[in-house]
Amino acid sequence: MREVDEEVRKEQAVQFWERWGKWIAGLVIVGLAAFGGWLYWSNQQTVAAESETEQLAQLLEDLNAGTTADADETLAALAQSPRPIIRAEAMLTQAALALQNQDEAAAIGVFGAMVADDGLPRQFRDLALIRQTAIEFEDMEPQAVIDRMAGLAVPGNPWFGSAAELSAVAMMRQGNEEQAGALFAQIANDESVPETLRTRAVQMAGVLGVDAVPDEPVELQEEQTAPGQPLAADAAEEPTT
Repeated sequence: MREVDEEVRKEQAVQFWERWGKWIAGLVIVGLAAFGGWLYWSNQQTVAAESETEQLAQLLEDLNAGTTADADETLAALAQSPRPIIRAEAMLTQAALALQNQDEAAAIGVFGAMVADDGLPRQFRDLALIRQTAIEFEDMEPQAVIDRMAGLAVPGNPWFGSAAELSAVAMMRQGNEEQAGALFAQIANDESVPETLRTRAVQMAGVLGVDAVPDEPVELQEEQTAPGQPLAADAAEEPTT
């Protein structure tokens, strides 16, 4: 019975191979070819990415050194890169050069293209929107500025400070000073906002009659007061001669 069973299995194996063997071999060959093609493509992508990174780095060095020859052509090519980071950096550089040459229309066009590019990381698109709005600010209706910045002028957003500042100034142009002052105060008290922007917000809030100076921690007051000396508030109450 064992011998008969083995013969039956051998016969089934032969029949299976005769029927499907060529297909299996073909699939294996196709799979290996596809894997080899993927490895080649991946290597080519790595080489291309390294080349573009080197081009961009060299271009920035040349620009810092004051050399602008062929900069426009190189940036135009890099701005079409399939790699989002390279494309975004190239477009930001294009816009910066346009502003340096006082060509605001060209800069606005580049920033607008970045905003509309769904393939770019969100942080680059948001930055482009803020820069575009800052350039167009004087020609925009205040409410249009507020509406455009609505999604960014939110605490916790990485661009809250800049977006909220644009919104607050637009509110001032509308005559809504109370709301503008409150927004400046919110900027001033947000520790995630850059210090220079917070300082400016404190000044603007003060102009609008809002006290936005952050409260100094008690611990810091105690450290700044020498032993045996009264606090500033107490010292002000002491009679002078």
